[in-house]
Amino acid sequence: MSLIPQNLQAITSTIVAAAQDVGRAPQSVQLLAVSKTFGPDAVLEAVQAGQRAFGENYLQESLDKIAALKAAGAPVLEWHFIGPIQSNKTRPIAENFDWVHTVEREKIAQRLSEQRPAGMAPLQICLQVNISGEASKSGVAPAELAALAHKVAALPNLTLRGLMAIPEPAEDFAQQRAAFARLRVLYEQLRAEGLALDTLSMGMSADLRAAIAEGATIVRIGSAIFGSRNYNKA
Repeated sequence: MSLIPQNLQAITSTIVAAAQDVGRAPQSVQLLAVSKTFGPDAVLEAVQAGQRAFGENYLQESLDKIAALKAAGAPVLEWHFIGPIQSNKTRPIAENFDWVHTVEREKIAQRLSEQRPAGMAPLQICLQVNISGEASKSGVAPAELAALAHKVAALPNLTLRGLMAIPEPAEDFAQQRAAFARLRVLYEQLRAEGLALDTLSMGMSADLRAAIAEGATIVRIGSAIFGSRNYNKA
């Protein structure tokens, strides 16, 4: 028997409690269910439990999944691309997703803008920031963020919504919160420069409470909803 509906309920309760603990309205935090490596049936179970926004990392897997969900008669879903973006993959992302959280270069943003089909709503964009300065992590360096943000905000067919980060893992709540605070400061600086940002995409299963305490508006939760992943299937 699947635990997905129960897991969704538990995560929603955690989000509500975390928001209330810091005086925030629970509805100010959106749950993005990260469904990478899980098939259409798992997504459909989450849909039947009321979930509508899904995050995907692997392009071909996600395109197959989006098509399968449409064929199964699923309601209109919100698809977020949250994986690394190669230049030769921008067109299908521009054509099939509502949000992209992982823009870190002007060239990628330009291609997404040019390749967004006419008649579709603007593609909602978050800039990924390498907030912990890890060599192994993607993301624009904080010192280069403002220049990139203003360039992306000026592109047609895109709407720059905010920032995303995956900080270095930390067990301690205070350390987790400090990393998210650095992203929030950058976000507030960009808003002060006149950019109409409203989104902080930060926090995953292990650190969502700290992220919410620092203002996360989207938390990206995968294993706590769908269970452990088998990456050999990805």
